[in-house]
Amino acid sequence: MSVLLAKRLLSAREYYKMAEVGILKPEDKVELINGEVIKISPIGSKHPAYIDLLDELFKDLLGKKVQVRVQSSVSLSNYSEPEPDLMILKRRADFYYNRIPTSKDVYLIIEVSDSTLEKDRQIKAPLYAKAGIEEYWILNIQEEQLECFTKPKKDKYQKEKIIKGNQVAFFEAFDLVINATSIFTLSDL
Repeated sequence: MSVLLAKRLLSAREYYKMAEVGILKPEDKVELINGEVIKISPIGSKHPAYIDLLDELFKDLLGKKVQVRVQSSVSLSNYSEPEPDLMILKRRADFYYNRIPTSKDVYLIIEVSDSTLEKDRQIKAPLYAKAGIEEYWILNIQEEQLECFTKPKKDKYQKEKIIKGNQVAFFEAFDLVINATSIFTLSDL
């Protein structure tokens, strides 16, 4: 006989209150996904290097047309505020000082994936699609490829493209072409 347990999901407001009163501490390294507090995987040296490379690449290509955010929260629903590795956001004069960006503010989310590939594909992709994030990329370090997802419908992306080698990724919001070799140059060092 199996027993189903009822979960008590946390809202974003409760999640932040837990941090405010010290139940959750900055060193806990967690994010809120579907009402659950999820630990963020530890990172090695490759992960932050690729984040820094992407940060610099998008700032060079788009300048002040956008705001590039690194490892910062995005409010997707009352129960989900993940912290993607990189977001390309609509530019705001206040730099989102008074509120956390929402899905309507996002042009592109990128997760850099080394040990988190299944989480990024199986949990984050449906989460971002359901929130209406138009473009979601996974930078797959192990296979040296970009996995580009577009056309969200319900909790699934309708279009997926794998970019590797000399192939190019197309960032639709800005008609921007990015060669995969410009990203995976780090593995040659």
